[in-house]
Amino acid sequence: MIDDLTELTIKDAARLLRLGSISSAELVTAHVERIERLDPHVKAYLRFTPELWESQADEADRKIGQGEAPPLAGIPMAVKDVLCVRGVETTAGSQILRGFKPPYTATAVARLFEAGAVMLGVTNCDEFAMGSSTENSGYFPTRNPWDLDRVPGGSSGGSAAAVAAGEAMIALGSDTGGSIRQPAALCGVVGMKPTYGRVSRYGLIAFASSLDQIGPFARTVDDAAITLSLMAGFDPLDATSSDRPGLEVLNSSGGTVKGMRLGVPREYYDVKGIEPGVKAALDAALFILRNAGAEIVDVSLPHTDYGLAAYYIIAPAECSSNLARFDGVRYGLAEVDAPNITDEYMQTRRKGFGTEVRRRVMLGTYALSSGYYDAYYLKAQKVRTLIKRDFDEAFKKCDAIVSATSPTVAFPIGSKTQDPLSMYLCDVLTLGGNLAGLPGISVPCGTSDGLPVGLQVLGPQWGESVVLRVARSYEEASEIRAEVASVV
Repeated sequence: MIDDLTELTIKDAARLLRLGSISSAELVTAHVERIERLDPHVKAYLRFTPELWESQADEADRKIGQGEAPPLAGIPMAVKDVLCVRGVETTAGSQILRGFKPPYTATAVARLFEAGAVMLGVTNCDEFAMGSSTENSGYFPTRNPWDLDRVPGGSSGGSAAAVAAGEAMIALGSDTGGSIRQPAALCGVVGMKPTYGRVSRYGLIAFASSLDQIGPFARTVDDAAITLSLMAGFDPLDATSSDRPGLEVLNSSGGTVKGMRLGVPREYYDVKGIEPGVKAALDAALFILRNAGAEIVDVSLPHTDYGLAAYYIIAPAECSSNLARFDGVRYGLAEVDAPNITDEYMQTRRKGFGTEVRRRVMLGTYALSSGYYDAYYLKAQKVRTLIKRDFDEAFKKCDAIVSATSPTVAFPIGSKTQDPLSMYLCDVLTLGGNLAGLPGISVPCGTSDGLPVGLQVLGPQWGESVVLRVARSYEEASEIRAEVASVV
């Protein structure tokens, strides 16, 4: 019975809770026991929050007993280590913030708490969300539940692995260049990035402020939709959040792809480095969508080849600015034995930041420096505009864009850590959606060499309902569900 509880969807769990067949405490205990058994191998979590899960589960049971259960009452949740939770150590996967306990809770997390979710703990991630494999954590690498010798993807690899291993029903991540969708694909779960501005970024430790978005991991499209709808919406604490209506459609069931036009960008379909098994899984998914009534059309995103270069100028530039605040003066690590304030800054940052963070700060500082701003940063922003226009033109010909999420399946731990450019290429199919601010989702679409492959669906701005409709229809037509991985 305990293992069965860790495989429930939100809908199934809610029904059992309201019937009184199980309690929130039992549901949480099932997940905690699974964590105790599996997480020493998977290493999805950095730290646990028993004081929260006990009080929140008790409160959920009380409300269920009174017939006042909120939508996520008793649902066990994991939170990526870049989202602040009041009184819970939050370090962005970095040693420089070790010991930092925020005085406030991120809006997205707070809204899920209000909806009754129960927080199990904080998940591992690449340091300050910089990476594609969760090997850049300042603590330890997380392992893929499907094969413990392989990466879970990144930077939200801990959250993806937690859901894939049955160690949480839902989890939160952040997506700057694909950091929700890519690990979702590699771990065989659903992961969604909303339109930029749909979810408040208040309480998110920033990497690149014009790219970052918070989104959910789940086992089904409906679970992801429910979670997203509950944390989305305008927040007066975030000037970039939108009050645009339309979220009520996220929970609506029904709707098929019949009559829809789904675009396949030739630049994504024939992307350099795509594995034959991934392409075969994509072809099978397109066949299923076509049989379900969709029209598959060719579209073009001609500036795709420049997207990677533009992203790796814009994102490091923004990170070099955002990370300037971590200097050892106000919070986190401080080298107090330094002879002067300048040396204190330098020694703190040298000791606290990992190799990848230092690399990106240096790249960003260079791109923003006098004499290079116009040549690099300004030009990258112009390319970003061209990429956005490419998507606008493509959406005139189709309702949504479909592709593989990652050009490869999960790769062995350590195989790309000495080759940063090879690691950066992992995001080639996802970062365009961030540069253009579009909603996107990754859903499981079979396997290659026994490892999960993800199908990516991108929609126009504020088109979450379109993205979810396609993803849900594919999920139903293919009968492929996110499975709880059998951890080796």
